[in-house]
Order: sequence, then C-alpha cells, then structure tokens
Amino acid sequence: ESSPHLPAPKDVKVYSYNFRSSLRWSAVKVERGLVLYTVHFKTGAFDQWDEMNCTRIAQTECSFPWSLKRRRWTFFLRVRAELGQVTSDWVETDPFVADRDTTLGPPKVNSVIESSDSLFINVTPPFESEAGDFFEYHVSYWENATSTTKKEATTSNTVFQIGNLKELTLYCFRIQAELMTALDLPLLGLESVPKCYRTTMS
Repeated sequence: ESSPHLPAPKDVKVYSYNFRSSLRWSAVKVERGLVLYTVHFKTGAFDQWDEMNCTRIAQTECSFPWSLKRRRWTFFLRVRAELGQVTSDWVETDPFVADRDTTLGPPKVNSVIESSDSLFINVTPPFESEAGDFFEYHVSYWENATSTTKKEATTSNTVFQIGNLKELTLYCFRIQAELMTALDLPLLGLESVPKCYRTTMS
C-alpha cells in the first residue's frame, strides 16, 4: 500500500534525443535508509501496466528497453519510490510518442571545401533512418559582414553546394535536419552551431 510518509518522485519526465529515450525524476530525500525506484509502462492500445527493466533501482533514470523502441506507439510510464515495505504514490507521465516527442539533433558537418564562388559541404545525418524515412537538410547561410540577410536552401543530399558566393569573403552557415516519415508529420531537428569559411580567389 502507498504511504503518505514517503513522498512521490518529482520532475518525472521522458527525455528523448535521436530516439534514445529515458525516464528521469528527482531523488526522494529521506532521513535514513536507501530509497529505491520502480518503473512501469503501458501502451496506448493495452491498458495494463508492465514492469520495465527498472525494478527497485537506486538511480533516478531508467532507459527505455529495446521492446519500447516503437517510434509510432503511444507509451505511458509511471514511477514510485520504495523504502523497505513502504511505497509512495505512483507518478504517471503524459503520453509519449517518440515520432512526435523526440528531439532531433543537428547533422554532423564532416568537411567543407572552399572555392572562389562556392562552399561544398559534406554532412552525416543525426542517426540512421528507418526504411521509408529520409532526411532533408535546411541550410541557412549569410555573409558575415551582413549577418541580417540570410539565404535558405534545402536538399536531401549529404553532399551539397552553396553557390553564387563572392570571392575572398567569409560566409557562415547553419544546418538542421528534418526527418520525413512515410506516415506522419515531419520532425524538424535542432540547428547546428554556425560554421564560417572564407571563399578563395578565382
């Protein structure tokens, strides 16, 4: 039975980055004894709580097991604190759908080759996409002297060119990936940090 004497975990939240997901919460403080935590999950389709791989653990984080890697399924999670035979109330999360709720990281810029009027950019996607999905890359670039005027380009290639540039001029760019899925809304990722390169002389 839950006891009013053991507080429930607070700040219970699913964190998900590039579809790697975990449940995290704040530690429950007690005067003596080691508080342990148990995590359960259920799906939107089946109203029954099941154990995750986190039963009576001391950590305040529980990574999703492989069985919960379904990106389009709705999951609910709950966690409670336990101290000996005493347990807190369960704390339940909002529904989590990875396809909607994960944070997409920026693509990795592998190399940039400068010419007199172009930058040739080679990127790697944030992660390997599943069958039927693909990435589009949104590039914004600007001349460093006039950083208010940005130009935009979109490509699905991992090697692409920013052209029509002035020679001997410093240009900066940012890239963000957008995951295009066969079924659902596209998922727009975080922008990369700006990188700046100077064009060469013709």
